[in-house]
Amino acid sequence: MIHLKSPLILASNSPRRKQLLHDAGFEFTIEVIPTDESYPADLAAEAVAGYISREKAEQFRGIRPGSLVLTADTVVIADHHILGKPADVADARRMIGMLSGRSHKVVTAVSLLSDEGIETVADVAEVYFRDLEDWEINHYIEQYKPFDKAGSYGIQEWIGMVGIDRIEGSFYTIMGLPVQVVYQLLKPHFR
Repeated sequence: MIHLKSPLILASNSPRRKQLLHDAGFEFTIEVIPTDESYPADLAAEAVAGYISREKAEQFRGIRPGSLVLTADTVVIADHHILGKPADVADARRMIGMLSGRSHKVVTAVSLLSDEGIETVADVAEVYFRDLEDWEINHYIEQYKPFDKAGSYGIQEWIGMVGIDRIEGSFYTIMGLPVQVVYQLLKPHFR
């Protein structure tokens, strides 16, 4: 394990973020404070993940002095529109259909709250899906139920394995935690 000078709190219920942070060698606890994830209507789509990640970190300001609090947010952007988590099967089908046969951006931002303040870094990846057949989209939604995922898909799941032609950027950014960014944010806090 990598030892830090201060206790680390992961402020996320995402099992993927938990696994990635653990696999990167960090010990941490999980604590989540519900946060309003709305954002200003005039905010550029590429800036939304950073805004929400920072808002999540702000919830902890003054609550856990002496601790490091790591927050994250991921958005999927197609045609300058954010594709959030799907409301239902029809919404998931619509979103994956929008991504089929084209590229889209995934932005994951992470924020680290320490006693010195909040540092936020966003990482961007481009994902290229091949043309997906209707039965493939339906199979994925029925088998994997991607209702907790931005853009209605997980790159590490079946649809990512069989449907993505290529990516430009970090696989982990697309998965929801740019581990390389987190490592650099935490590095000054190693002991």
